[in-house]
Amino acid sequence: MPPETTTPGELHERVAQRLHHAMTSVTPVRPVVEDHPELDVDDAYRIQQGLVRRILDADGGHPVGYKLGLTSTPMQEMLGVDQPDYAPVLSSMVYPDGQDIDLSRYIAPKVEAEIALVLDAPLRGPGVTPMQAWRALGGAVAAIEMVDSRIADWRIGLVDTIADLASSGATVLGTRVVPLDGWEPRLTGMVVSRNGATADTGAGAAALGDPVAAVAWLANTLAPYDVTLEAGWFVMTGALHRAFEVAPGDVVRADFDRLGTVTARFTTSV
Repeated sequence: MPPETTTPGELHERVAQRLHHAMTSVTPVRPVVEDHPELDVDDAYRIQQGLVRRILDADGGHPVGYKLGLTSTPMQEMLGVDQPDYAPVLSSMVYPDGQDIDLSRYIAPKVEAEIALVLDAPLRGPGVTPMQAWRALGGAVAAIEMVDSRIADWRIGLVDTIADLASSGATVLGTRVVPLDGWEPRLTGMVVSRNGATADTGAGAAALGDPVAAVAWLANTLAPYDVTLEAGWFVMTGALHRAFEVAPGDVVRADFDRLGTVTARFTTSV
């Protein structure tokens, strides 16, 4: 008998299951590309879709937006990649401002402050311009993202991080949606502190040069996958500084011009 062959779809599902087990068991795994060097970016997004299905099946919830990753030069340099990535944000991963986040559920968490942009109208590519994205947006929110990698020691390339839900962990949103009239998100300054000491600074322009342009990029990039950015969703537009590690007991606060503050508190149940 000829040897059994694995179809691309079967391989995608197998890798997605492996990543989901790593997530639920809080046990890192080898980089995806070490075992499957033939996989490309499109394969990685197919794997990501399988991982999302498994999370929704296990935890319930629903998509509430999207996150962009690797939009800033420091983050691309840190992870050795040369383009952004994205993943849906699920309701089970979103925390209110100031609520405790249990780090025992994560493998290697790091945090980054971001500008989240909220959609007032649906947005769908291709051909979306930054001006069209601006018109679809209802406002901006101060945000902190905690990224996490199911890949051991953050040994990730672009395929690895895309497959692994763009290294998503948790999202913390501020309490105010600030209309965009009269100011430009790309010029917004930010200071992020850990336990009261300044950890880093940044500006909105770190997100692909302009967070609004980043939303247009996302809408156009999602078009081949038949995805519309829906009204009411938010887009995490990318880190404004280099991500840094957090530990139980840490309190991270980001202070934004115009947007105000957002705080993440980290604990552990172990």
